[in-house]
Amino acid sequence: MAMNPSKLKPIDIVRLVNSTQLQAVLNDRQLRRHRDRAGFRITDDGGQSLNLFKYAAWLREQLLVRETAPVQTYESKKAAVRNRNIALAIAGRDIGELPEVVDPERKKLAERSFRLFCESYFPETFRLGWSKDHLKAINKIETAVLRGGLFALAMPRGSGKSSLAEAACLWSMLYGHREFVMLIGATESAALETLESIKTELDVNELLGEDFPEAVFPIQSLDGIANRCAGQLYKGERTRIVWTSNEIVLPTIAGSKASGAVIRVSGITGRIRGMKFKKPNGRSIRPGLVVIDDPQTSESAGSLEQTRKRVRVLAGDILGLAGPGEKISGIMPCTIIRPGDMAEQILSKEKHPEWNGERTKMLYKFPSNTKLWDEYADLRAEGLRCSGDIHEATEFYAAHRAEMDEGAEVAWADRFNHDEISAIQHAMNLKLQDEVAFWSEYQNEPLPEDLGSEEQLSIDGVIHKLNGRGHLDVPVGCNRITMFVDIQKALLFYVVCAWEDDFTGYVIDYGAYPDQRRRYFSLADANPTLQSVSPRDGIEGSIYTGLEKLTGDYLGREFVRDDGAMMKIERCLVDANWGASTDVVYQFCRQSKYSNIILPSHGRYIGASSKPMSEYKKAVGDRIGHNWRMPNVAGKRAIRHVLFDTNYWKTFIHSRFLVSMGDRGCLSLWGREPEAHLLFAEHLTAEYRVKTEGRGRKVDEWKMRPENNDNHWLDGVVGCAVAASMCGAVLPGTDSQKPAKAKTRLKLSELQKQRKKTENL
Repeated sequence: MAMNPSKLKPIDIVRLVNSTQLQAVLNDRQLRRHRDRAGFRITDDGGQSLNLFKYAAWLREQLLVRETAPVQTYESKKAAVRNRNIALAIAGRDIGELPEVVDPERKKLAERSFRLFCESYFPETFRLGWSKDHLKAINKIETAVLRGGLFALAMPRGSGKSSLAEAACLWSMLYGHREFVMLIGATESAALETLESIKTELDVNELLGEDFPEAVFPIQSLDGIANRCAGQLYKGERTRIVWTSNEIVLPTIAGSKASGAVIRVSGITGRIRGMKFKKPNGRSIRPGLVVIDDPQTSESAGSLEQTRKRVRVLAGDILGLAGPGEKISGIMPCTIIRPGDMAEQILSKEKHPEWNGERTKMLYKFPSNTKLWDEYADLRAEGLRCSGDIHEATEFYAAHRAEMDEGAEVAWADRFNHDEISAIQHAMNLKLQDEVAFWSEYQNEPLPEDLGSEEQLSIDGVIHKLNGRGHLDVPVGCNRITMFVDIQKALLFYVVCAWEDDFTGYVIDYGAYPDQRRRYFSLADANPTLQSVSPRDGIEGSIYTGLEKLTGDYLGREFVRDDGAMMKIERCLVDANWGASTDVVYQFCRQSKYSNIILPSHGRYIGASSKPMSEYKKAVGDRIGHNWRMPNVAGKRAIRHVLFDTNYWKTFIHSRFLVSMGDRGCLSLWGREPEAHLLFAEHLTAEYRVKTEGRGRKVDEWKMRPENNDNHWLDGVVGCAVAASMCGAVLPGTDSQKPAKAKTRLKLSELQKQRKKTENL
């Protein structure tokens, strides 16, 4: 078959060339490589077939080039490869030319208008219409960023205050209003979540990418790989971008207003002092704007000490971030959780006028037609119980909307759920769902805690119950000193009290073993612990060692009374309620050299429905006191112990702190500095009493406050009072507390005389 040399298939070329006397000189792979290098120079029909003559001419050309080319050494070849690889690496790291700004007019108009910035670049986030409160907040934020100042705003939950804070950070940085923004949260994890949201906007927000390519394009060029930051180039220069979990540094681009802008995060209780950042030109910058987003937790809001600590951090560490002689701008969106918490203090224009505090509400006026809303509440509750929805209640509201809305004034008319038809209905549903939470989280007017009809002891009531005496001083009227040790896995909490005969008491010492060496701590963050100071012992062994050291320090000590008399602790009770420590407590009390002073103790929760201790059957050998008893025991735990009614004695202690100074039965603390006893006061007020009826009697039942976890010094003072009662202290007016007369012991000879007299009769 005739072949056309100008139109040969690749396989035919290979066969033809290899059919000479030289045999195999070409293979498919070599031919493919030659075709890639020669391109269309060796074909006539666009690459479908090959021209044998053009192919031969091209091969001859390549041979001549090789013969005339200078001979390369190994070193020159290696250098060529290296330079080629460097060029390829640079080409891969360089982001190339920046895209043009899509809408320069939009970008320019939003530069001095925070509201327009939010509307233009975050349409999905701020999709609902603005309320008057939103516009007020926006104006305040704008003023703080552009002209300086401090601004605190309490807004209802779900009002978008955190979103406004995030947008404020981006607006400040992208336009160069602020070089260094500090973002602070209630905890570091909360602040990191906010920063992550800001990073997401910079990475995926198309509108920001369109108008801010100088800042956003280099970030998007990372493709989510933070390791590329160090090597990223723009026109051969490093962008110096930083993209870590707690910090963002925008790319350094010549002519960009956002060049090298910094945002860094921290928790309010973390390391804040000394924040600074060094620019590529060697200039150090400090934060110019601080955004404090919800600076408190439910736990911190319920703690006076934590609240005061955060207020101090805010006034000192945070407002001092700008450096000497400089003022920092600040924005603090917040929610009032409890009366007197950090948010409420900062919002007070009397206490902190510098923050220009503003409170907003969900409902400024409530509906006046309460009767229809009561019917609505019944329908809503029935619907949720039966079908799990509120459609019947919504239909009722729709039919009577005009009457039910009368008198109401809602802050944000666009805020309601899909199964609701108005913001007023939404607000009333939240109120019906949980009224306490509604007033706190949506009205920013938390209700005072109603913890029973009886007067409750407050933290301020404890810390101001000071007698001005020195630490460990014993007043002249005291005849006994008692001690109580509360056993926990990590710590031993102890209290020492001095008592007069009429139950006038003085707390002369309290603390924890091992010593925490700080004013504020909790059991959860204890350091050191029993286990850390006794690393070779197990849990029981470390408790035993701790008791031995603690009681050795105190039970052998002499206390000087005002008249010079030397006194020692008369009775020490040790908590034996914790199951893991009960046996070791009993063992320690038996083996201690102070076994005549130490007794294991068990607090019993005797509620209204429980049988009172006064009705317990007395056995032979039992010792009965006022709401305490010492049963006669035998067997494994052959050591006396005491049982007491915790509900009664907690009421007793709280009542003693409520007694005015100077009156008999008053309980007070040493010293003159109220703040020194803040943590102690939190322990004593960690529980509240509820008056309960049962079995024909009224009883105070004590319950833990949800925000508190530590009540150990309350147990300690209670134990000291029980020990004082065992030693003979009596509160005047409590007849049942009068000590029983000791029975007269008869001698054997007297018994025999009496028997003889009886026989003679």
